[in-house]
Amino acid sequence: MSDAIRLTSVAINCPDASALAAFYADITAGTVTVDGEHWATVEGPGGRIDFQTVPGHTPPTWPGTAHMHLDFLVDDLAATEARVLAAGATKYAFQPNDDHCLVFADPAGHPFCLSTWS
Repeated sequence: MSDAIRLTSVAINCPDASALAAFYADITAGTVTVDGEHWATVEGPGGRIDFQTVPGHTPPTWPGTAHMHLDFLVDDLAATEARVLAAGATKYAFQPNDDHCLVFADPAGHPFCLSTWS
């Protein structure tokens, strides 16, 4: 028996797991593999993201109360920005590194970044 620890996914609390999973499947070219009332899963080229419906969910603020966020590596910031905005993301006004990284909110208000730096 081993004491190894492996990350299998990141779980995100939100007001509607199904809706947020659909958003992330769209922007990552992933597939929704679980779509339940309280839980949804997206399997994508970069890994797995899980979503849990939490009644009364309050989104974090940026900059401010966000304790974590997702980073996505992209080739073309401008083209990918247009795609995530069309999918329902919102671009934050505060952009601390906009030469290589853009910060957005997903439809549930969680910050995520598109970056050309790995």
